[in-house]
Amino acid sequence: MLGAVAVFATQGAQAVDFKAGDWNVALGGIVNAYYTQVSCSGDAVGGLALGGKALGCGGENNRTTIGNGLLPNGLVTSASSKQGDYDVKALIGIYNATATDSAISANSGVDVRQAYFTFGNAEMGTVKLGRDNGIFGAGAIFGDMTLIGAGAPVQATQRGRVTLGHIGAGYSYVGYYGQIAWSAPKNASGIGFDAALVSPVADTPIVAAPVYSSKTSPQVQAQLSYAADGFKGWLGAKSQKFSATAPGVKDFTMSGMEVGASYQAGPVGVLANFQGGKGLGILSDADQGDTKSKAYFVQATYKPTDKVKVGLSYGISRNDDNTIGTGGLKSNANLTCGLYYSLTGAITLVGEIGQTRSKGFAGGEGKLNGASLGGIIFF
Repeated sequence: MLGAVAVFATQGAQAVDFKAGDWNVALGGIVNAYYTQVSCSGDAVGGLALGGKALGCGGENNRTTIGNGLLPNGLVTSASSKQGDYDVKALIGIYNATATDSAISANSGVDVRQAYFTFGNAEMGTVKLGRDNGIFGAGAIFGDMTLIGAGAPVQATQRGRVTLGHIGAGYSYVGYYGQIAWSAPKNASGIGFDAALVSPVADTPIVAAPVYSSKTSPQVQAQLSYAADGFKGWLGAKSQKFSATAPGVKDFTMSGMEVGASYQAGPVGVLANFQGGKGLGILSDADQGDTKSKAYFVQATYKPTDKVKVGLSYGISRNDDNTIGTGGLKSNANLTCGLYYSLTGAITLVGEIGQTRSKGFAGGEGKLNGASLGGIIFF
């Protein structure tokens, strides 16, 4: 099971734990803020051009925001227990943004990304019911060094939400869905399997009206994984039928595959991930319709000391054909260089610089230069 629990485990967060009858209750969370300075230049590419002036700089040539990085602020509560032959757990994660465009309006936008319960044991594996992140794309985004930073500081999303890391410029967003999922029992070989029936979603394009909806068929996601001696590998897939709601648009089936791996050898870490398919979208499922696309993401990190980590990551999401859904967008690419300093066991200070480029099928290019400086606390 992934999501906030995986993020907390990676960062070594220490939640408040207490006993309540048969239940072990834990309370933890995330708070972060980053000063981001961006400048945009070049052409108006069209579509979901993350490096263009419209999205990258919020319609301005230059812009500053002090807001969330790739992670929002969050409060996560979980409760676990042994009930007969079953290990039982429930979790609710409530999230909120730091920056808005108003100093007087109520910052009341609450995002309940996670609300699920699980039950299982060593023989049957684990069943999950509720809302949580998807399986497809989890290895890339939760392994991305910019998860605790900002990555691409796209201004259209940072105010009122978060930055994008390498979402749309290296991998598709992992997404949060209502789901019924099963994780196979852990075994000594290191092989794992996860599968989920996911509540089907409609397309949610930013720059146009939705033209697809969902009907009776659920989305399906699955992943085969292997882990041993610092190595992790995964092979995943997802699929969903989309029904057209606009004249002249045809129904289609989203289909995607993913393969990736990471390796940690002492202070050195590397990660590589590939995604390809139809309807994977830039920021959400099918937000470019039935466009075929590919996404590549690579990363290398090094820890010269226990407290310091430096890293370089590059990702590109490329559309195969200039369909109506692309709006003329051929590719988004992001290169980020980051420095991460563990001030304490809970606080990490972060500095990143990077560039996001968007290219159009017509030959134009938009460029976003950005820098982020701030920090994050896990408690």
